[in-house]
Amino acid sequence: MPQPVKALVYRRLSKQVYLLDFACYRPAEDLRVTWKRFMEGSRDCKFFTEESLDFQERISQRNGLGNNTFFPPSLHEEPPNCNMTTAREEAELVLFGVVQEVLDKTGLKAKDIDILVVNCSLFNPTPSLSAMIVNHFKMRSNVISYNLAGMGCSAGVIAVGLAQRLLAGEANSRALVVSTENITLNWYSGNERSMLIPNTLFRMGGAGVLLTNRPSDRWQAKYSLQHIVRVHLGSDEAAYRCVYQHPDSKGKIGVELSRDLVKVAAKALTLNLTKLGPKVLPWSEKLLFAANWVGRKASPGKWKEYVPDFREAFDHFCLHAGGRGVIEGLGSQLSLSQRQLEPSSSTLYWYGNTSSSSLWYALSYIESRQTVHKGDRVWQVGFGSGFKCNSAVWKALRTINSQHTAWKHLSKNGSTEQDSKLRVENTSADAGKTAAEQRLSDHTLRNGQNGLSRDIIEKESKLCNGHLKAEQECMVRIKDDAHLNGDAHMAEAKAGMNGQLKDEESGSGEIKAHSQPLNGKAGAVAVL
Repeated sequence: MPQPVKALVYRRLSKQVYLLDFACYRPAEDLRVTWKRFMEGSRDCKFFTEESLDFQERISQRNGLGNNTFFPPSLHEEPPNCNMTTAREEAELVLFGVVQEVLDKTGLKAKDIDILVVNCSLFNPTPSLSAMIVNHFKMRSNVISYNLAGMGCSAGVIAVGLAQRLLAGEANSRALVVSTENITLNWYSGNERSMLIPNTLFRMGGAGVLLTNRPSDRWQAKYSLQHIVRVHLGSDEAAYRCVYQHPDSKGKIGVELSRDLVKVAAKALTLNLTKLGPKVLPWSEKLLFAANWVGRKASPGKWKEYVPDFREAFDHFCLHAGGRGVIEGLGSQLSLSQRQLEPSSSTLYWYGNTSSSSLWYALSYIESRQTVHKGDRVWQVGFGSGFKCNSAVWKALRTINSQHTAWKHLSKNGSTEQDSKLRVENTSADAGKTAAEQRLSDHTLRNGQNGLSRDIIEKESKLCNGHLKAEQECMVRIKDDAHLNGDAHMAEAKAGMNGQLKDEESGSGEIKAHSQPLNGKAGAVAVL
């Protein structure tokens, strides 16, 4: 090949950003927190009124989290030991863990990293978290490091976008992106309902992602980065304040979720899809959308708005695991199948809302439990304070069938190890029925001779639904394999089952700019 042609090919390849590999943090088993333990700890600390405890319990029973999520060591102490020292300890556990794992997976050393980008929204010590990593791993003195703060649950995509821009100006380089959220100093101990919701949702976790623009790395890379699309509604006062950290009336700091959150999130998603669509949709969908737009302009009121089929654009979907409502809402709006929603719902069930890293837990689930084929396109979409909605699109460079540490407790085919899967089947609803009248069926616990009797299931479900009115019927099927056994694990399975039941605040599950599936401050659970 002539030298000028080689140079042209090299320059073209060096502009492309590749994902070498990534890792998601799996906390130690002794950091597991069941819902029973969560409520016992909340009650024993004496911070909360009975009304606040009841509110947290009701939220926890329907937010989509299972009994296998994790709290940092500080929140396992009695009373919780939340201070700068324990917050640093949590950060070190997660950051050092994921960085070491991703270095081991790629065979690289810390000194091979040219760019470091760390994002953590609510914990920002001095020196920074990025400096913490540089110090621990003894990175080079000329490493380009950034520490992103206060950017919410969508900051993982922002960090990738920043790394992409930095790599554009640094040829033949590698970038490490680390996304996490710190729980220790952000566990709210007050009694404002709008600030209590995060206690029931956010859990310990993090992810490390290795990007490169080195042409020589392309052959071992998993994905190429196709698009980053960002939407920021911060110029609107309601959007700016819908997720807002401030002291409550007693001076206790927490994150308030406003009544406008669902409406704002719907608008942000609509704008993001509007920008993303022309970049990823096939021409057939573009033409249908254009024809529909012309028809609606020519004959207002006679044409129903056409929603493009994004299933034609993507093969895999990594939705922000912020709550059951956002997953079901996006699934309904985009007509996604249960299999397409499974990575995000499983992430929520097993790890809770890990903020910006949840998109990577979902992708690691796809690689571990499903298969990514060469040429497949993956869509990651996250929501965050500000208010922001950010998307990333990746294209698989090879067939990927990896086993991530975060999902090693599950088997590939679900036949030999624990694999609790949420199955929610929506049917026509009678708004006049109470939640206790909802029909429940096919609840089984597959662990040898053990099983849950229907009378126990119905008793438990009526107990947790006694506070609510039903808008929809649902059928919940939970399948647990042999890993769940014994009375303690059976209790966990029942709690996990009860946590998935629909209620009046989950509504139709649709996220649209002109409708609000959830109402009130508690409804903000859906889009955290």
